[in-house]
Amino acid sequence: MKEEKNPQELIVNMLKEKACLKQDIFQNTSESFSQLKEVLGDVVDEARDSFGDKDNRVRLEYNDKGDYEAQITIGGDVLHFYMHTNVFKFESTNSLWRTSYLEEDPSRGYVGVINIYNFLSDSIKYNRVNDSGYLIARIFINKDDHFLVQGKRQLGFLYNDFTNAALTKEGLKGIVQSAVLYTLDFDLFTPPYQDVQEVSVQAIEAVSQHLNIKTGKRLGFKFQSDNDSIE
Repeated sequence: MKEEKNPQELIVNMLKEKACLKQDIFQNTSESFSQLKEVLGDVVDEARDSFGDKDNRVRLEYNDKGDYEAQITIGGDVLHFYMHTNVFKFESTNSLWRTSYLEEDPSRGYVGVINIYNFLSDSIKYNRVNDSGYLIARIFINKDDHFLVQGKRQLGFLYNDFTNAALTKEGLKGIVQSAVLYTLDFDLFTPPYQDVQEVSVQAIEAVSQHLNIKTGKRLGFKFQSDNDSIE
């Protein structure tokens, strides 16, 4: 008859298996985020050098926002990079669980996450707190430093070899450049007339102070709308 482990043994085993694993993944993600910050500064510097003094109205800036956040301003857009401090597990329905890579070692399906959001630079400049930003990509990083990007257009298919792709500084640069290209091609559309035909007294008074009528590149935009996210 198989001897059952007591609860204390189970707790210790779980701490060894999961708590330590999650700490390893958090460390990997933190180190990758530190590298990402260097890459962001490099990309902005290279763009500034190449663009030169063609038009001093075009902003090209890097801003370190702390341990888990950083921003770059590219013209009229801000890309906000945010590292989540928690570790996640891929959903059971994710097709990655059917790959030999995760079948051989399920702990590889736990990942840290770096989110990339796109905001209008004027939303930040004028403190328009009602404006919308959009998630354009997520970088997943596991204990082996393997990575996967879930995102829009080229971000959704250029970086999806989770089984073989280890995250490097060069790989991070490619992701950032793809995010910038997507953002520059992601235009601000006029909202439907019926969505803006009424405005409250409070909102119009706020306009005079903070330009607070809600603005975003897509009103009603959803991350799944382009059908280019992974499963």
